[in-house]
Amino acid sequence: MDIGIFSGVASSGGFSSIVADAAASAESGFDTYWLPQIVQQAEAMNIIGAAAQTVPNIRFGTSVVPTYPRHPMVMAEQAQTTSMITGGRFTLGIGLSHKPVVEGMWGHSFDKPVRHAREYLEALMPLVRGEGVNFAGETLTTRGQLAIDAPESPVLLAALGPQMLQLAGERCGGTITWMTGAKTLSELTVPTISEAASNAGRDKPQVVAGMPIWVTDDVDAARANAAKTFLIYGQLPSYRAMLDREGLGGPEDLAIIGDEATCAARLDELSAAGVTQLAASEFASDPEGRARTRAFLASRL
Repeated sequence: MDIGIFSGVASSGGFSSIVADAAASAESGFDTYWLPQIVQQAEAMNIIGAAAQTVPNIRFGTSVVPTYPRHPMVMAEQAQTTSMITGGRFTLGIGLSHKPVVEGMWGHSFDKPVRHAREYLEALMPLVRGEGVNFAGETLTTRGQLAIDAPESPVLLAALGPQMLQLAGERCGGTITWMTGAKTLSELTVPTISEAASNAGRDKPQVVAGMPIWVTDDVDAARANAAKTFLIYGQLPSYRAMLDREGLGGPEDLAIIGDEATCAARLDELSAAGVTQLAASEFASDPEGRARTRAFLASRL
């Protein structure tokens, strides 16, 4: 199982902080530096393209860019431009977002989200492969072909439930999960997406698992921090369903918290479940905790 860093400074720091963290991640040998596309904040692919100019030897990825506000051709244009700028060191992670955002902020209907995802990939995937597309679905129409000389961007679809996992396996390179534990990954995520990919004649899919982690001896304080920091994920229906499958009360029960031995055992569980890469979200609130967590993760490379 590879380990990537899920940027913890994307929302709290400016561009220089992101570049410094990405550079430190690259120097330590981490596989990928994942940047979230946070609603109402800076555009992730722009940041990645700029950061890659001074940060070599690491792959960049988005986790994840919402689909509803970006037409598939616009998404493909952005992704392939980012691939061009980074020299092919870019993975496009996309996802649906959530009903309160899609309907309440953007004014799009969240009716039949799996249909939206299916039509979106039908239009997007040929474009990132450099092929033409002529698609007219129930909700999306896309016709044309990109003229961007860049390596194909691998596409990962954020998928939690069976239908989205089947779609990810059939149509793209894999999935990115969040708030999904080892039991669910082993029993639902990995077998469902792997079977779908195999049936479609595709390569073994990537399964990138985003997980909060804090290596510490003060477990109670870290759990309290996790409960506060990740509160919303215990309330949004899609993530709540993942926590319920694990029998967990809240995000603080899922977060990887404890000393090095405890955290190592949790990482071993994820690897045994079939995760191909951990996207480690380091959420320690103090410099010592952040340094200890980063050192632990580096020791696992």
